[in-house]
Amino acid sequence: MHPTIPDGRYFVVKGRLWRCSNPALSEDERQRLVRQLMNARRAVKAAKVSGDPDEMKVARASVQAAKVALGERGPVWWDDGAPDLNQHMVRNTFYAEWFKLLDVASDR
Repeated sequence: MHPTIPDGRYFVVKGRLWRCSNPALSEDERQRLVRQLMNARRAVKAAKVSGDPDEMKVARASVQAAKVALGERGPVWWDDGAPDLNQHMVRNTFYAEWFKLLDVASDR
């Protein structure tokens, strides 16, 4: 399991922040969008196999649409004016101290 920032906006993978899904989504809506995302990812895989650039373009657009609907990309889902740090290295953000403490606590 990847650690999640205390404010719930990001999780951390290999020191990089990744935006979490919008917690305001209902569980049914979130599950529907996750299924849509998984279908889109399978379409990307199929497009890679086929080598069809048009198929790949459509498949990647479907992934993007699902991620935006989930709140993982596109406009941020919070409204307090905090910047979007998606894909930033955590050590270069105001979450750096929290991450250092997490690292010490886990004895990595």
